Amino acid sequence: MKGIMVMGTASDVGKTMICTALCRLLSDEGMRVAPFKSQNMSRFSARTEKGEEMSRAQVLQAEAARTKPVIEMNPILLKPLGNMQSEVRFFGRNFKAIDGMAYREQFFDRAIEAIRTSLNRLSETYETVVIEGAGSPAEVNLNDREIVNMRVADMADVPVLLVADIDRGGAIASIVGTLVLLEPAHRARVKGIIINKFHGDVSLFAEGVDFIESYTGIRVVGVVPHMMDHGIEEEDMDRVASIAPADVDVYDAWAAHIKAHLDWPFVLDIIKGRAD
Repeated sequence: MKGIMVMGTASDVGKTMICTALCRLLSDEGMRVAPFKSQNMSRFSARTEKGEEMSRAQVLQAEAARTKPVIEMNPILLKPLGNMQSEVRFFGRNFKAIDGMAYREQFFDRAIEAIRTSLNRLSETYETVVIEGAGSPAEVNLNDREIVNMRVADMADVPVLLVADIDRGGAIASIVGTLVLLEPAHRARVKGIIINKFHGDVSLFAEGVDFIESYTGIRVVGVVPHMMDHGIEEEDMDRVASIAPADVDVYDAWAAHIKAHLDWPFVLDIIKGRAD
């Protein structure tokens, strides 16, 4: 199964919206595409036709991909309870509340097996997968047992797009720092960089694009303007927002917004394995 993984230099850089847009764009290309996020920490959930609880973000992405959500698209869901504890769900099955350290120690092997099983099952039905990472792949203190970023890219054997949020400042440093901290094999997976949430005249960032490309040797495939009121919840945040579900017009709007500011033919070649 071909695919792409979208990772960020930090949380809340816009990975979810970009993945949703990619699901719609690939569906527009006539591909059978599935979204995937190995583990999601979110209070926002929905249920599959079988009644299994999964992250609402992957449900929306499945709708954008014009397919039915299945639990394999988000096999692990952590629902934050406060006081450093979360409810743990594997394939919709609820386990007791547990804190972060105990979860890493007790559930790592189970998580790896769940991810492998899910990717294998999705490959039986879909030809393309759009994988969303979590946080940053450069959290070196967590890499020995991480299950959301480069380990997943290795398991799925897919290229990576790295997204940086220029709205918060320090985007160039965050891109360079992230790439420096990656192992060589993982850095080699990064085939494109997206600058997200840009304000103002994109041409004013031309020197920034030139610097990033010359310094990293990786192509900037898009500078995407900030999109207000897009309707995506901040899943990693410990708060609840009231946002109406997306509809097909919103998916098309997200896809059009991303495509207009992305080198889509190049990204499509990356996904199809035709670009270096």
